[in-house]
Amino acid sequence: MIRIIISGGGTGGHVFPAIAIANALRDKVKDIGILFIGARGRLEMEKVPAAGYAIEGLAISGFQRRITWKNLVFPFKLAASLLKARLIIARFRPDVVIGVGGYASGPTLRMAASMGIPALIQEQNSFPGVTNRLLGSKVQRICVAYDGMNKYFPENKIVFTGNPVRQDVINISGKRDEAALFFGLNPAKSTLLVIGGSLGAGTINRAIQKFVMESLDESGIQVIWQTGKCYFETVKENLKDSKIPNPKSEIQNVVLLPFIDRMDLAYAAADIIVSRAGAIAISELCAVGKPVILVPSPNVAEDHQMKNARALESRRAALIIPDSEAVDRLGQTILQILRDAALQSELMTNIARLGITDAAVRIAEESLSLIKTKDEIKNPKSEIRIPNSVYFLGIGGIGMSALARYFSLMGAKVSGYDRTPTALTGELAREGMEIHFSADTSLIPPDPDLVIYTPAIPPDHPELLHFR
Repeated sequence: MIRIIISGGGTGGHVFPAIAIANALRDKVKDIGILFIGARGRLEMEKVPAAGYAIEGLAISGFQRRITWKNLVFPFKLAASLLKARLIIARFRPDVVIGVGGYASGPTLRMAASMGIPALIQEQNSFPGVTNRLLGSKVQRICVAYDGMNKYFPENKIVFTGNPVRQDVINISGKRDEAALFFGLNPAKSTLLVIGGSLGAGTINRAIQKFVMESLDESGIQVIWQTGKCYFETVKENLKDSKIPNPKSEIQNVVLLPFIDRMDLAYAAADIIVSRAGAIAISELCAVGKPVILVPSPNVAEDHQMKNARALESRRAALIIPDSEAVDRLGQTILQILRDAALQSELMTNIARLGITDAAVRIAEESLSLIKTKDEIKNPKSEIRIPNSVYFLGIGGIGMSALARYFSLMGAKVSGYDRTPTALTGELAREGMEIHFSADTSLIPPDPDLVIYTPAIPPDHPELLHFR
């Protein structure tokens, strides 16, 4: 069986592409085991099991780019996550490890590289984060979605694959009438789609609110508006006194939603789209091929959304409005596109040229190409062979406990005896080792592969005599 670990997450922009890669791998290889490693409390811990895959969580979190007490615990969380990632890798024994970005990806790829396991980075953005730039020299392959990435990574490791997108989301052909019925729209009218992410974007919401209040009648269009769950009630309240109530959203010509479940229908209905500039959002927009106005979020690491957006703007594939100017300019820009058929055509043609719909398959193929064949694996006689189970007589000593932890890290099942419980034996037990404190051969696990004892154990000790 081929075994693959996929690590990363934090946001839908990392989680859903990771699942798309897993699905592509499963389609290509029937006898395959896939394990995800994510960050505890993040989106992946819910979405990955829902997609049918096993996941384990690390205690990792991000380093805050401001002075905060949370940074004091970051080194401890990182150390614990590195240790657990190594334990998981040693136990699962993957043929390849894939990192898709997000908190958990760094420790997992770092440990995989240190253990000699082939690893691949799926870099979504046009400007990679610090962690991926540091890992670039340690992995075997880097799958990218933008040109010019040799500024950040070794050129011989780069493969242009694009970013994975959800096929059900970009499959919009022939769905416009269905979309109009689903959202309660007039199919004869032009439609503006507004998406600021699942949590919403305050600036975009304020800008669209101004547009709806001041220019909606003038524009003659209808709006599908995903406010985000955090902003829905506020936006609804702000628009309540406007002279515009509809059974679906309480606003005529506006469908107001906290979250859009059928993005395929939303894309099918849209004639113009306003969006943030996350890497996966842009990949979906390229595949959909509609005129786009990007309002990059300023609240992201190293301003990568603006850099993503600039990559499209340089090809005349999208218009950009900085977040700080959106409230004043967004409505005017929407009207500009509506009134300029040539501009609409240019934007549609150029963005469609950038669309890649099979990125997950390409990344799956690159991952599988890293797996070593039997002929490529070194002579087993030259390798350290780790036993499946190890038993320690005197496990609580400082040297013996270090050996116990080593074998545990390498994936062996560790158990042992010591004369008395101590704080150290308590730590070992919490790490999953079975320890007893009575010299009783009936408590020994059956048939350990290796027994290690300390000279402090008396020659006539019942368990030592048993093993001899």
